[in-house]
Amino acid sequence: MRWWNGLCVLAMLAPSAAAEPLRPYVVEGDAITRSLTGRPGDAENGRRLVMDRHRSLCVLCHAAPLPDPHLQGTLAPALAGAGSRLSEGQIRLRIVDMKRLVPDSIMPAYYRTDGLTRVAASFRDRPILTAEEIEDVVAFLVTLKE
Repeated sequence: MRWWNGLCVLAMLAPSAAAEPLRPYVVEGDAITRSLTGRPGDAENGRRLVMDRHRSLCVLCHAAPLPDPHLQGTLAPALAGAGSRLSEGQIRLRIVDMKRLVPDSIMPAYYRTDGLTRVAASFRDRPILTAEEIEDVVAFLVTLKE
């Protein structure tokens, strides 16, 4: 039984992002103004991703207006009102690679594979989230107005 539980944990932590080449994007100031996919994301799927502690990891550090606030983090800024404070492009860059703005940030680069250190073997050469998932999370976060 112990082997089975370990297998389940490994399956939950394994990234779902396919090992496909990253889509190109352009950083303009403090934003990536264009969608990584060329189309808007699905805000409801983005909400599910933000809540998923094993997939996106967002609520490990951030609090958000979501169920189970006692299971949410306080290490990073609250996500409530993110859509009022930041533009869609600013949110996108922060998810893609916050370290471009704050090099010593503890937030992982969700859509970067080069120049990273201390990366788990299952995440090497693949982003944490796919371009579609990034757009879904962006679509959700822009709805969070105060």
